[in-house]
Amino acid sequence: MSEETAIEKIQAALTTIPYARYLGVQVVFNGDEMTGVLPFAEKLIGNPMLPAIHGGALGAFMELTAIAQLSVLQPSAKRPRTIDVSIEYLRSARPVATYARAEVKKVGRRIANVHVEAWQDRRVAPIAFLRAHFLVDPED
Repeated sequence: MSEETAIEKIQAALTTIPYARYLGVQVVFNGDEMTGVLPFAEKLIGNPMLPAIHGGALGAFMELTAIAQLSVLQPSAKRPRTIDVSIEYLRSARPVATYARAEVKKVGRRIANVHVEAWQDRRVAPIAFLRAHFLVDPED
């Protein structure tokens, strides 16, 4: 699958998820690595006193990045379903664009284990981590 085809396929899949459309989640590919992008918008502010991006929006963005990465590795007619999610918030997410990269640790017959790292200006200064398990469609 070419890079353009993969991007188009993932973007099309993300547009079928209403919350992904609301957040404005996008994906970009750099070689064989996919990065999720959450462009900043005022509606994402959770704490206007800091200001900081709402933790729920950040968590959903990381979960969507994990689902997109799984969809790239294991194309299937069904979207992976979330079993559980654990998020570690390390620092406040400032009102700027946020990036995330997912690493699929293991895909079994029915369960996938995925880790996601989110950052803003510098990848070496992550703002949050996500660890999740997904139910994947068994191979035919």
